[in-house]
Amino acid sequence: MSVLSLQSFAKGEWIAPAGRISSLKSAVTGEVVAEIGSGALDFGAMAHHARNAGGPALRAMSFHQRAHLLKALAQYLNDRREALYELSYETGATKADSMIDIDGGIATLFVYASKGRRELPDDTIYIDGGLEQLSRSGNFVGQHVATSLQGVALHINAFNFPVWGMLEKLAPTLLAGVPAIVKPASSTAWLTEAAFRMIVESGILPEGAVQFIAGSTGDLIDRLTLQDVVSFTGSAATAMMLRANPNLLKNSVRFVAEQDSLNASILGPDATPGTPEFDAFIREVHREMTTKAGQKCTAIRRIIVPDAHRSAVIEALSDRLSKTTIGNPRDEATRMGALAGHAQRDDVREKAKRIGQDARLAFGDLDSVEVANADAQAGAFFSPILFECADPDGAQDVHEVEAFGPVSTVMGYRDLTHALALANRGQGSLVASVFTHDGAVARKVVEMSGAFHGRLYFANRDTGKDATGHGSPLPHMIHGGPGRAGGGEEMGGIRGVMHYMQRTAIQGSPDLLMAITKSWTPGSKTLEKDTHPFRLTFGDLEIGHTLRTEARTVSLEDIEHFAEFTGDNFYAHMDEEAAKANPFFPGRVAHGYLILSFAAGLFVEPAPGPVLANYGLDNLRFMKPVSPGDTLKVRLTAKQKARRNDEYGEVRWDVGVYNQDDEQVASYELLTMNAM
Repeated sequence: MSVLSLQSFAKGEWIAPAGRISSLKSAVTGEVVAEIGSGALDFGAMAHHARNAGGPALRAMSFHQRAHLLKALAQYLNDRREALYELSYETGATKADSMIDIDGGIATLFVYASKGRRELPDDTIYIDGGLEQLSRSGNFVGQHVATSLQGVALHINAFNFPVWGMLEKLAPTLLAGVPAIVKPASSTAWLTEAAFRMIVESGILPEGAVQFIAGSTGDLIDRLTLQDVVSFTGSAATAMMLRANPNLLKNSVRFVAEQDSLNASILGPDATPGTPEFDAFIREVHREMTTKAGQKCTAIRRIIVPDAHRSAVIEALSDRLSKTTIGNPRDEATRMGALAGHAQRDDVREKAKRIGQDARLAFGDLDSVEVANADAQAGAFFSPILFECADPDGAQDVHEVEAFGPVSTVMGYRDLTHALALANRGQGSLVASVFTHDGAVARKVVEMSGAFHGRLYFANRDTGKDATGHGSPLPHMIHGGPGRAGGGEEMGGIRGVMHYMQRTAIQGSPDLLMAITKSWTPGSKTLEKDTHPFRLTFGDLEIGHTLRTEARTVSLEDIEHFAEFTGDNFYAHMDEEAAKANPFFPGRVAHGYLILSFAAGLFVEPAPGPVLANYGLDNLRFMKPVSPGDTLKVRLTAKQKARRNDEYGEVRWDVGVYNQDDEQVASYELLTMNAM
């Protein structure tokens, strides 16, 4: 292939490499693939463009509109991913590795698009938590909300996942309404640039929403403000250097880091050889050592097993590793490709030798490797390395040094407490996995080791093929960890979006808070009109529109009929003496679901109309018993609206059920789909 000239994308224009030009080489052949350099970039102008063009354009959109952008972008990239696979081979990745990177990144966009539509409002303000009553009268209340930061997110990504690493940061950032400047690791930047070019060519995102740096970030970090965010993935040393930047410290710039991690996998004391858990453990450790040639931030670095099974584990792993074909990633028979480059290979070898001072070499060769259909010396190929540490308590480097490649160490434990102490010696990891079928073991792991790991992955015969694996971060859950792992959290569903928003406590009258949040709260004004609210379309219905119903008396015959009809003969409804003996009831009382049914009968408009479906209720509470002879009446108030598509939207109704003394006996939120 011809040498690529990697361009930056700044202020809506592609800019050729300039200044100090670096050559990027294929991990497979050692030949030059691309040239890179960011000497022509005006970083201050890039930040200004993001804040003044991209930011306002994104913040003008609701969460749902941004979610639609993500979905469209995911579909666009999905239709063009074959071209990315071809470029990915030169990074040393096999087709399977590339699918994790490319397909996984696109899937993350899809997930955030879905979550944005389902879990965020069709609005620009996010309501965080419930209403706080700050006064006895109810005239002074509080609410936490989140709004988009008015700066730019600088994404500094690692070399090992050139596409996923970019998209897993972009998804929550754009959904939050914040523009991004993407800076990929140079060694595999040709693949990131190709994917980014597709994003620009799609025309889906507004001007200034994304920019791209092919090369160094120059003085950009010195130009960041309190409204900006740095999201970093890479080594602990680089993270420490960036965190210490005086400008970041002065302005308290948010810094989200995902860095080095000595992840552990523990074979539970019950997972003896021959059990499904033992077999799954061996398969998983092998997969984590060889996928992406071990160049995964979540890869298993420490294999913690019962002392009695240490030899069996080494034998089983060595057998699988010996059958792993290493070579040209374009060859379908290849199961492990090359490291990202010669510098990476040299670093892995040096780190492995340090680990070897604490452990014996159980499998592999630090200096040579047999490869298929490739030149082992020209490419950055490296043998899988399995160490055995006989004294993990006295060892140091096995718990402190990460060889970022196909290198892992087996160590034995005396009991579960000892195993968890060893796992915790990594001083913070992205993930630890445990293979056990014993619930008590799982519980103890969380109690003793949860604070040291961002994710705990439990696998056994029950999870089977549904489990995604030790090393698979999912967009639904956080990807990060304490201590050595960086202390940050990426993704995590809507939690990830919050990294790019500011949480603010708002305090005031109920009416003002309703105006801010577009959500009715008790104490806010109500709109009582002649038209039944169920006769109004989604567009015509106003927040606060309230219906107050007539009353209906609950008789003993109603209670007995409901019991007979439903089969719910619980004693509190059918046995006067037993009910009186219960401290919660004055005697026989109405069923809770009878109260709900009568409430619906009081407020439902039976004729066909804009209400298309009742699809659920939330936050149901029964607050006071209803006795025979009590009367029920209902207040139905339009609480929130969320547009779903051009045909219908979701309406959330606040429902209060009251007795003859105006005491509230039940409350809940009703959800309906209403026609536009």
